[in-house]
Amino acid sequence: MNIFIGNLSSQTSEQQLSDLFSPFGIVRSTKVIYDNFTGRSKGFAFVEMPDEGAAERAIRNLNNTVVDTQKIVVNEAKPRPERSRY
Repeated sequence: MNIFIGNLSSQTSEQQLSDLFSPFGIVRSTKVIYDNFTGRSKGFAFVEMPDEGAAERAIRNLNNTVVDTQKIVVNEAKPRPERSRY
């Protein structure tokens, strides 16, 4: 399952997210999203966990918790809507 994490501090690293989610199960990948121009975090990230049950437990337990002084939002990532190329 792909998990969305929002309201992240600009200081939060992929390693911190991996450490935060790993007590709930295997973390396949973590990806903090950065702005292409400034190189700064956009304040959100994605964590991929192969076990849906573990991912759901992580979402329940981590949503609205504080990481790096920010109350994070954790939920299942929704697919990006298709955008017109024109």
